Amino acid sequence: MSMIYRAISEILLFWHTTWQRLLGDASGLGTDWSWVLGIVFLVLTVRIILFPVFVKQIRSQRAVQALQPRIAELQARHRDDRETLQKELVELYRVEKANPLMGCLPMVVQIPVFLGLLHVLRHLKPSMPEHLKTLYGWSVTQFDSASSATLFGAPIAGTFGSTGQELALLGADGTTVRIVAAVLIATMIATTYLSSRQLILRSGWATGPQQRLVQRLMLYGIPASLLVSGLIFPIGVIIYWVTTNLFSLGQQTWTLRRYPLPASSATSPGPRGDASKAVAGGDDDEPGRPAAPKVGAKPTNHRRRRAT
Repeated sequence: MSMIYRAISEILLFWHTTWQRLLGDASGLGTDWSWVLGIVFLVLTVRIILFPVFVKQIRSQRAVQALQPRIAELQARHRDDRETLQKELVELYRVEKANPLMGCLPMVVQIPVFLGLLHVLRHLKPSMPEHLKTLYGWSVTQFDSASSATLFGAPIAGTFGSTGQELALLGADGTTVRIVAAVLIATMIATTYLSSRQLILRSGWATGPQQRLVQRLMLYGIPASLLVSGLIFPIGVIIYWVTTNLFSLGQQTWTLRRYPLPASSATSPGPRGDASKAVAGGDDDEPGRPAAPKVGAKPTNHRRRRAT
């Protein structure tokens, strides 16, 4: 992992140096902007590098979705022979060059980056011995600057659950740290949910129970888990996560318009097994049916008028 820590450090330090040259030691609103923008542009760098992988993910998902009628046919034909069904599915995916596991690749690739940044920021403690401050390509001056960097008065190395001793070492006020961290945690949870919801609604709910369970976990489980894990994340890591989610929302909007849902999946089942009206812009949990008329509205006559 030391290679990942060093790579993350070098990208972060590059953008910090770049913004420091442009802005100097600007620290308006209690924020050291060169370090905050360094984290933001670290996200942009990673996501731009991973953009081709994301496009491959969407293409693979579309290929799998286009095969759903044939997959359903195989499932019906080999209902009582799971081994043969598995072989037939593997062969179908191979021939059609579709990979159902491709959907997890962008997330898997980002995990080492996230863990690397988490380690680097948790390493930023003023009490760190001098010889450890120069790990991963940092200079002592850069380390001391980063360890005291703040966002709206809260150290980026601080956490919502920082102890009084840790806050004293960071020279931070506990109330300020908790307010800033709480706002960021709430934003992180909301943007994580919206990013997952956007991808699921635009791509359609999976037909298989296992795949649908994974989608529900992404939609509800991961945001819920962040309520707990966010308490121990440094503020700098939460900035990274929120920026990643905002980038994902924009990236998914562009990519999903460029690679629309196959016609055969336009009425994919929703989480309750009904045709989802989410693809058409409705609620993700409601069946696909026409919206009820508003109270007081005149009833609409759907009968075709006779030609006169």
